[in-house]
Amino acid sequence: MVEKVITLENVPLTEFLGQANENIRQVAQAFPQSKIISRGNEIRIQGGAPEILRINNLINLLLEHVDRFGHLTPDTVKDYLDVEGVPFEEANRDQVIVFGNKGLVIKPKSPNQRKLVEAAVKNDLVFALGPAGTGKTYIAVALAVRALKNREVKRIIITRPAVEAGENLGFLPGDLQEKLDPYLRPIYDALQDMVPPEKLKYYQETRVIEIAPLAYMRGRTLHDAFVLLDEAQNTTSEQIKMFLTRMGPNSKVIITGDQTQVDLPVRQKSGLSEALRILKDVKGIGIVNLSGKDVIRHKLVKAIIEAYEKNQAEKSQVRHEPSGRKGNGE
Repeated sequence: MVEKVITLENVPLTEFLGQANENIRQVAQAFPQSKIISRGNEIRIQGGAPEILRINNLINLLLEHVDRFGHLTPDTVKDYLDVEGVPFEEANRDQVIVFGNKGLVIKPKSPNQRKLVEAAVKNDLVFALGPAGTGKTYIAVALAVRALKNREVKRIIITRPAVEAGENLGFLPGDLQEKLDPYLRPIYDALQDMVPPEKLKYYQETRVIEIAPLAYMRGRTLHDAFVLLDEAQNTTSEQIKMFLTRMGPNSKVIITGDQTQVDLPVRQKSGLSEALRILKDVKGIGIVNLSGKDVIRHKLVKAIIEAYEKNQAEKSQVRHEPSGRKGNGE
């Protein structure tokens, strides 16, 4: 058995250890083969050498977090520990997309979300497909914020088709931003998690972060930008072609959509489905499919999605069953 003592210096002990030592207790529960004792400003670790090294690395990550953000919550400790199938050192050094407000750790929480992050690194254009709650839009916004913070791009442009208003928002009260708010609320919610309020306001005023309806993309060249097209299943063929041809030098584009929730008028073909068919073999384009297994909302959301998927499959099966023969006396 090996023992290591970590002395906590210049650290707010209450913030780091948590109420009733909850943060350290959570670390101890994650490493049941070792013994972790917290007394005063010392943390004593007893166990096998490989595991002690892992615990030591984790505690250093948590200390870095407190030094950067001034506090540490049990949920944050869980984020550092709980990355499915990936050792926490690798996960937290390589998988964290961005640190949000109040030390929020934003990173992929499912295998397909990790595939989305990897696809965005490798490709300039990525399609992220999946039902509500799979985190496709949230991860895409996080990737855009990271690119802006790292100065990989000069601006973020986020757009979405306003299907309910037929792309004609003039009859709604208020300025353009107020007209768009109902359609873009999920985007705002994500940005508010990741960018401090005053900085977000400044970015919008200076158009470093631009949020606009899809119709406003026509005729533009989007260069030095991270561009996100959300709810792309509600684009027409003409709209998505127009958007795709806006890409300029040093641009990254993520297109998100849920092909099971098309709100276009009956008989209006989804531009997303057509684009996927046409572009599926083009090199440099990534396509990531998320499913109910990636849902990170309330557990009931996953059950609801699975129930609807089952119902849709049953309907499809009935539709394709051969009908009975005519004139058989029935």
